[in-house]
Amino acid sequence: MTSKTIFDKIIEREIDADIVYEDDKVLAFKDINPQAPVHLLIIPKKRIATINDIDEDDRELVGHLFVAARKIAVQHGFAKDGYRTVMNCNENGGQSVYHIHLHVLAGQVLGWPPYANSEKKSQ
Repeated sequence: MTSKTIFDKIIEREIDADIVYEDDKVLAFKDINPQAPVHLLIIPKKRIATINDIDEDDRELVGHLFVAARKIAVQHGFAKDGYRTVMNCNENGGQSVYHIHLHVLAGQVLGWPPYANSEKKSQ
């Protein structure tokens, strides 16, 4: 296995994180660089580098990330108002840690398209 990611170290409690949810398959914690009033990351305890590395055997685990997102949204009171889930893939997709993770953003009206307030690249 390649060297540990920051998420591996959080799972193993080598690095502190503000954990909001944990079960046998996933861990969720507050993002250290929040992009919304609520910005959580949900990570599988099994490292899968990118969406491109998900295989058939990971189907239940990846679905469990969304089940955890729903549970967290209900527990933390933002399910009714709404929230966004995002998973980035590779550099152009905005992935910076190569251990898949589901972003959960809430606590404000989230615009669409997501790049509305940033500079669009010409094609």
